[in-house]
Amino acid sequence: MRRLIMRIMHNGEAVEVTSETLETILNELGYAETVVATALNGEFIPVSMRENTSLNPGDSIEVLAPMQGG
Repeated sequence: MRRLIMRIMHNGEAVEVTSETLETILNELGYAETVVATALNGEFIPVSMRENTSLNPGDSIEVLAPMQGG
């Protein structure tokens, strides 16, 4: 079975992914074991909704990791 490639924006840069949900795209981009906050097209997506949140070509995701200090 051939995987479809989709171009999206990830933290302001164009990337190509083969996954379709936010959860699987995060895994594909290397965030599988990382605690992060996510936004899709500027809207916060909680962890509980990532599995059921589908992306479309051209969508934009922002991935933010917590930082120490202040």
